[in-house]
Amino acid sequence: MEVILTDDVPNLGEMGDIVDVAPGYGRNYLLPQGLAERATTEKKSQIQHKQRQIEKKKEQQRKEAREILDEIDGISISVPERVAESDRLYGSVTEDDIADVLDQEGFDVEPKDIKLDDVIRELGIYRVPVKLASGIFARVHVWVMAM
Repeated sequence: MEVILTDDVPNLGEMGDIVDVAPGYGRNYLLPQGLAERATTEKKSQIQHKQRQIEKKKEQQRKEAREILDEIDGISISVPERVAESDRLYGSVTEDDIADVLDQEGFDVEPKDIKLDDVIRELGIYRVPVKLASGIFARVHVWVMAM
């Protein structure tokens, strides 16, 4: 199934790319989430015009991201968590937890834009990349502290 991506999709492509995906993946995930639309012959012919619109949208997102980058890059946030013995957390710190703290600090960041390799399960300081726009990442210092 060929689809035109309407947003960046990790490990698949960027906004405006025409990609071939499994029918179930396209029908059950990409299309309902608004991440893609079917690549019909009519839409393929219109893609060049859309490419210009997409490039303008990407450039606008990058411009806004560069403005925010200076504010958010390198900031430190604290995430208090309950701790068991040997400094292990009872739960874990996820992208949602970090996004909530950043939201409280005044930064509107979606959890999907926070790139953790794995959930955080121990106390410490972690450098976490946050995707602001296509190709623009900020680094946030996350202090996981005992509550």
